[in-house]
Amino acid sequence: MGALMPLLILVVIALLLVPVFFFFYFVNIWVRAMASKAHVSIWTLVGMKLRHVSPNLIVEALIRLKKAGLVEINTDSLEAHFLAGGDVLNVVNALIAADKAGIKLTFQRAAAIDLAGRNVFDAVRISVNPRVIDCPDPAKGRLTIDAVAKDGIQVKAKARVTVRANLERLVGGATEETIIARVGEGIVTTIGSSDSYKVVLENPDSISKRVLEKGLDSGTAFEILSIDIADVDVGDNIGARLQADQAEADKRVAQARAEVRRAAAVAVEQEMRARVQEMQAKLVAAQAEVPQAIAAALRDGNLGVLDYYRMENIKADTDMRASLTGAPEGQEPEKQS
Repeated sequence: MGALMPLLILVVIALLLVPVFFFFYFVNIWVRAMASKAHVSIWTLVGMKLRHVSPNLIVEALIRLKKAGLVEINTDSLEAHFLAGGDVLNVVNALIAADKAGIKLTFQRAAAIDLAGRNVFDAVRISVNPRVIDCPDPAKGRLTIDAVAKDGIQVKAKARVTVRANLERLVGGATEETIIARVGEGIVTTIGSSDSYKVVLENPDSISKRVLEKGLDSGTAFEILSIDIADVDVGDNIGARLQADQAEADKRVAQARAEVRRAAAVAVEQEMRARVQEMQAKLVAAQAEVPQAIAAALRDGNLGVLDYYRMENIKADTDMRASLTGAPEGQEPEKQS
């Protein structure tokens, strides 16, 4: 028993210190709230702790609201937003900033914006101090928006869009990427509808005017205040390049068609040569039948021997004349006058 007494004393002291610690913890928060005229009962603080809500955080938010004059928000609303996974202090700061700037923003809308994943305090700041967005976004790797006028000349433009957050459309509204995409599409359309690149260079403000007329901020979380063309440059002659590419393609097509015609002509030539060879073969066959016909005529008595020799002499005389005049063999030379 003597050895267990110190252990028992330590256990009793620990059991006494735990309630004292919790008591002073809640009393500290309660006193802080009372000193700031943000009245919260100590039992409410205990209930927050039991509901796994940070009493210190809720009291801090309540103190900020009371000091800012926003007394219509109670601890139940703050606890509900905390339990829903929202950022209580961020919502409170947004409400205070909106109230000081004269912007109408209710706690329900601010909480909805926060729970939607948007930074409501940043949205209020953008609503007070408009933001400038570069179009196109340099972080995406593109520095200019490239478009081609009707005369085929490429124009490179860079725009800066001044936007202000629209708190009414922040929940469900499109983000900055949609603004950049729509402005880029509007610039491309405007340049493409221009008769010449000179028109764009002379009046770059016409681009911003025509783009603003399209109402590109509809359905977005922002309100476009202005679109300023920061830079306009002349690019390549796309029309000439396309014409050169088309001419090269036409040349290849013509070459292919010429090759087809050449192949057809070669085939016809080969066919004609084959027909010549065939005709020559028929001629040789016909010539081979002549001696047989002569022999048959001699045998049948239709041709005399003297007639045969006379024919041979005429043939030999004809061949001799042909050899002297250079005429082909078997062809009678032309008679000179």
